[in-house]
Amino acid sequence: MTEYYFNTRTGLVEQLENRGQAKDLLGPYPTYEQAAAALTTAAERTQQWDEEDRKWRGDQD
Repeated sequence: MTEYYFNTRTGLVEQLENRGQAKDLLGPYPTYEQAAAALTTAAERTQQWDEEDRKWRGDQD
């Protein structure tokens, strides 16, 4: 099974055998497409978690 990684330093999708340093990577992802969308996915998840935190704290909008 091939694993894909998104390199935050280069902005490129890399495979397991040619990936960069772990500190620069997001993943692994099962498909190239999911790895290419890694920054969008991370931003969406962060926004969701921030909203969940606001609800948990009872913050008012």
